[in-house]
Amino acid sequence: MRRYFGRKLLVYGLTFFVAVTINWMVPRFMPGDPVSSMVARTGASNPAAAETMRVYYTGLFGLDQPIWQQYFNFWATLFQGDFGISIWAFPTPVSEIILGAVPYTLALMIPAILLSWVVGNWFGAYAARRKALDNAVLPIGYILTAMPYMWLAVLLAWGLGVVAGLFPVAGGYSFSTRPNWSWDFFLDLLHHWTLPFASLFLAALGGWAIGMRNMIIYELESDYSNYLSALGAPQRLIRRYAFRNAVLPQITGLALQLGVLVAGALVTEIVFSYPGLGSLILKAIQNQDFFLLQGTFLFIVLGVLIANFIIDIVYVVVDPRTRAGMAGAQA
Repeated sequence: MRRYFGRKLLVYGLTFFVAVTINWMVPRFMPGDPVSSMVARTGASNPAAAETMRVYYTGLFGLDQPIWQQYFNFWATLFQGDFGISIWAFPTPVSEIILGAVPYTLALMIPAILLSWVVGNWFGAYAARRKALDNAVLPIGYILTAMPYMWLAVLLAWGLGVVAGLFPVAGGYSFSTRPNWSWDFFLDLLHHWTLPFASLFLAALGGWAIGMRNMIIYELESDYSNYLSALGAPQRLIRRYAFRNAVLPQITGLALQLGVLVAGALVTEIVFSYPGLGSLILKAIQNQDFFLLQGTFLFIVLGVLIANFIIDIVYVVVDPRTRAGMAGAQA
């Protein structure tokens, strides 16, 4: 088992290095000069003063150094936990901005991803045994799966927010309130959270339901199910074995789809102007904020890798064949 997880950690370490390197390179290939944009926002009309500010900020952000030196400086400061200073929100540290947005993104993504997986698998498993329900679940699942996250978010915002007026369509809380620890503020947060959550939940639900439905049907028609049925085993026992075998590919699918789900969550945040990492990415791109963009992507990469590692551990716990294979390899 140590060897298995050692290989996994090595793979994740290399993935982290490559992803962070690409993350560092991409903003520097973007057109435009972030320092010039920053000086222009100050409204300096004196050319000499503007040039002095441009030279100062270029040196402050280390952009006057050779590109290779900037790369090594990035890794040196990263290991010190320093993500730099935001160009858009100067002089606020990037880490402070990201830490303010991470709770919103986690509160949105974790319930939506886990609940859509659990509920989708339950519906799929139940529909595989009930023809009437299957006739309803299958087309609805295909419709939800075919809908892009952004399109479903826009439909919900228009239908339930603009037309029905049941939910707010922008922000994480009302603009007239200040964050506090009262029940009124919590309910306001929940009210603004509902539409983004529903968008993510519904968009992912259909795929899990269809996948589990197909896997249950496959397992119920397999040789071991027919053999157990011929021996007179109760259908409840056969379905239990079928579910245990069918859920394993779904766990693997969760790991494979995690990046897509996170990307969908970020797009949904942008649609609803939800104050999470997705909105930060949009602001960083609009303001050519290299450091905020790097820091935000770094948190996303770390989150996806950690979640995949947890899923690997869960798979080992759930699948006895993997544990038996590890025991055989060690022997």
